[in-house]
Amino acid sequence: MPTTRAFSVQRTIVRASSALLACERLALMGLMYLLTGLILVNVITRYSHFPIYWIDESAVYCVVWLTFIGASAMTRLRLDFAVTMLTERLSLRHQKIAKVISTGLVVVFGIALIITCMLWMDPIGLARAGFDGRKLAAETFNFLYTEHTQTLNWPTWVLYLTLPIFAVSMTVHGLANLLEDLELVPRTPPRGFALSELDGVN
Repeated sequence: MPTTRAFSVQRTIVRASSALLACERLALMGLMYLLTGLILVNVITRYSHFPIYWIDESAVYCVVWLTFIGASAMTRLRLDFAVTMLTERLSLRHQKIAKVISTGLVVVFGIALIITCMLWMDPIGLARAGFDGRKLAAETFNFLYTEHTQTLNWPTWVLYLTLPIFAVSMTVHGLANLLEDLELVPRTPPRGFALSELDGVN
């Protein structure tokens, strides 16, 4: 029974990673279309001497979300950068151990980032303050929920949500990769991504 339950948890992690990757693929496509549209509109309006002042800021935040979502997807696709100058000189067994260690460090980094985001965004403190950002700022000097963007006038905490989302998704992808590296689950080929054997570097 414990073995069956552990295998079920492992399969759940891999499936969650696959579902996240599918959502990230759609988000990346949507953000790329949006970014292209924003840039084209910006060029046309500036050329027509009727610039839209909030497009620049929109494009910047679009690139930020693209970066973090893309980095998370690259973690699952094993397209993150790897320095193989040392590991390629090791035996196959030691290469496998080095890969497990590096994947484990990705998981550790993701968990540390989740904890950091929890301390920074302080959802528990916000709930205790009755979801009043000004009250939280007065008590803790955390002005995250009182700030707005310069031109869009959006709450900055909404745009900063990309950090905790990235932390959680990268941790899930790292756990899935770690389970595959430990050969506890079979390696799952990514769906919707046309990758050759030369694309993966880690």
